[in-house]
Order: sequence, then structure tokens, then C-alpha cells
Amino acid sequence: MYMGIDIGTSSIKVVLIDDEQQTIATVSEPLTLSRPFAGWSEQNPSDWWAASCRAIDTICATHQTPMRQLRAIGLSGQMHGACCLDKANEVIRPAILWNDGRASQECTELELACPTSRSIAGNIAMAGFTAPKLAWLKKHEPQNFERIAKVLLPKDYIRFCLSGDYCSEMSDASGTLWLDVAKRQWSDTLLAATDLDTGHMPKLVEGTEVSGSLHSHLQQRWGIKQEVIIAGGAGDNAASACGMGVINPNQAFVSLGTSGVLFVSGESFLPNTDQAIHAFCHALPNSWHQMGVILSAADSLEWFAQSVNQSVPELDAKLPTTITPSDCLFLPYLNGERTPHNDANARGAFIGLSRRTRQEDLTQAVMEGVSFAFRDSQEALLASGSDFDSAIVVGGGAQSTTWLTILSSVINRPLKIPANSDLGAALGAARLAICAANKIDPASVCQDPKIKTIIEPATALVSNYQESFEQYRKLYSALKTINQ
Repeated sequence: MYMGIDIGTSSIKVVLIDDEQQTIATVSEPLTLSRPFAGWSEQNPSDWWAASCRAIDTICATHQTPMRQLRAIGLSGQMHGACCLDKANEVIRPAILWNDGRASQECTELELACPTSRSIAGNIAMAGFTAPKLAWLKKHEPQNFERIAKVLLPKDYIRFCLSGDYCSEMSDASGTLWLDVAKRQWSDTLLAATDLDTGHMPKLVEGTEVSGSLHSHLQQRWGIKQEVIIAGGAGDNAASACGMGVINPNQAFVSLGTSGVLFVSGESFLPNTDQAIHAFCHALPNSWHQMGVILSAADSLEWFAQSVNQSVPELDAKLPTTITPSDCLFLPYLNGERTPHNDANARGAFIGLSRRTRQEDLTQAVMEGVSFAFRDSQEALLASGSDFDSAIVVGGGAQSTTWLTILSSVINRPLKIPANSDLGAALGAARLAICAANKIDPASVCQDPKIKTIIEPATALVSNYQESFEQYRKLYSALKTINQ
């Protein structure tokens, strides 16, 4: 038996699978966010651990016999979060999360202090990354900064609780802005820019390697008699890719969730910082991935649904069965935008409203605007050398066939809908546990899912959407001064 633990922002998810990768049990435990000031986002690491234990205890209570056969645990988690421990391994303060924006000024200062940061890290300094958070901490909470002995990412704090090991892996470490992503090792130069050194960092392993073993007292608690190894695991998007079999060059997935992700796997380090592409290590050895990120994807449609006092399914049901491009354009920058603009001040807009504009037109414009944002990411990925023939699509937005037809036609690529919707990060983490425990080729474990449906680009829409996209691309620059 193998376990995957995913430390999300809103919940902890634990999955137990067998040697055939059949799901034996799945449990989720909710988490809460703290927002003490505008733009801040924090969680207590002790809450992650308590929720993880509750989830595992539940599986033990309902699936005692399978749990006794547990061989390995894989970890996945929200990236970038800063969990700081002192010399006594006590948590110094609440963890500052990926969606915390307080460190924007420190990003500018960090890049000025280290002009080579983009070439080493392969990424722009963004407030969501870990290094700027520590720069903020040094400036605003110097007493806490001086106490720091170790900085751990969320899933790696759970690893510490499980095994006592300070360890991370390449995909999650790529999002700290302390990793030399091409060399897959900590960068002394980047660490020095935040007055830290490798002594403050966990050791690094690959996602498929063993990082340690489960504490004996936890083995006893959960009724396990044999040694249980802990795999390196992965950051949430890389783990999700492993769950979907997106591990080979030019394979891709689209996540049409609250935020949006266009993820392309590759065999080379291909940064494109000018267009805010994330270039990270993959969870597997000698592999990398590029990623375009949209901050408001399905969240844009959820916002519009709330604004007109309807549900998203209600809006979707009112759309015509035959799609023609909307006369309106929508910018989905409700919370700023990452790829390709890296602009926290960007804002959303409807353009082209007239007296004839109906609610259905606006619904479709929102779907098209988010699809154009994915096309922006696609163009940025192409500029960095990454391409794909088709993409697996997951997330809440994938429930709308109309939206998927629009998106497929905008990016001019087929979209594959998997038969099993439970292909997330927890499954990917469990698959990495199988690799670590058995020392086998990840390709034999992280296989493609069964596909239920393929949405092909609508030939008649491809050229029409090309024209609309060209108009869409002009709007950001035209409105930038106003938004600033």
C-alpha cells in the first residue's frame, strides 16, 4: 500500500492506493486561512499537521488491514509558503503563503541586490515566492528573522513531522527563488541576497528518491509494523502532472480551476522571464517543466455568476449550442495577472458593450477572455521553446463543454477529458511513493489516464478567434495607465 498526502490551501487530502494503483481510501480535512491585513495570507503549520493526522487516523479506523501494509508515503503541497523553525524546531510565526502579496517591494530590492537572480533561478522575483517573504521578514520582523534555523516549505514541514528529516525536492524548491534550477542545487548567490545560507535550507532529493522513514511512534499509532519510507514528492502542480502521466517532453495539462495553469513537461531548462513563465524542475530526475499561470480562470466566471445572482451551471445552460465569437471582450485580470504581464495592478474589464449586449453575451465573453489568457500563456511557452500537441484538462471549468470548445479553438489544440476526475496531486504523490519504494522507472508508474472525451478545435472558430485574440492583446497596454 502507498499513501499520498497533499497539503492544499483549503484542505489536506490523503489517498491510499494499492500496488495496482486502485484507490482504497480518500479523506479530506478542511483548513482555514488567516488574513490579518489586506494582501496577507497565513496559516499555522500546526494546523497542517493536525489535519494530516486526523485524515490518516480516519483511514486507519476504516481501513485497518490495508494500512498495516503501508510501505511508502509521498508528499505534495502548496508551493512557496515560508515555514520558519528555530533551533528547538519550534515554529517561529504563522507560515506566509503563496497567495500573500506583502513582499512586492522586496522583489524589486532582491533583484537589485542580485542582478543575476533571473538567470540562476529561471524566474522573476514574485511576491508569492519564498525568498521575498524572508526579505520582508528580515525588514519588518527582525527578531523573528534572527531566530531562524530552518526554512521549510509546507509539505516539507509535514515531512519533518513524519520523519524528523529536513528535506525538500527539486520541483517545490524551484519556487523558492533560492534554487539554481538548471543545476538542481541551492544557490549560494541567491541565498546570500536574503542573508541566508545552505545551513538554513533542507537537503535536496529528487521526487522519486527516499528522503527518510516514518517515526517509530507514528508506526505504532497507525498500526504499521514494517519500515515506511518517505518519498521526495513534489510541489502541487508537478505532483498533479505525475497523477495525469504528464512526465514526457511536450506533454501538457490545462487546469481550469479557480486559477489557471498551462503546464508543459520538458527535458530541458527553458526559462522565459520576460513573459513571466515559470521554469521549474519536474518531480522526476533530469526533467523540467514550464508553466503559464492565470490568476483568475474559473474564478472569473464564478465572480460573474455571483454578480448576476445565478450559478455557473445556470449561466452555462443559457448559452447557444452553436458558438459564434462574442461582440464583447473580457479581461480576466480580477486579481492582477502573472503570465505574461506579471502585473499585480492589472484589472479586469468588459470592452465593447452596447444596448444589444445580453447576459449570455457577457457569459461567453468571460469564457473567451479566460481562453485568450491561456493563449497568452501558450504564446509565451512557444517563445521559450515549449510546445504540445494536445492537453489533458482538469478543474471545475472543465465541466462546461461550451467552454472547452471555446478554449480548444482559441489555442487550436485538442483537449482530453479524463474518465477519472481524481487525478490530482495526492495521487501523484502516491505514485512517487511507489517509485521510491520499488526503485522503478517512473514511466511505468505515472501512466496516462483513460480518456473519456476529446474536444477538438472547431475549424470555423479557429480563424475567428485569432482575430478576436489580436484585439484582446491590445487591451492590456491600452488600459495599463488607467489601472496603475
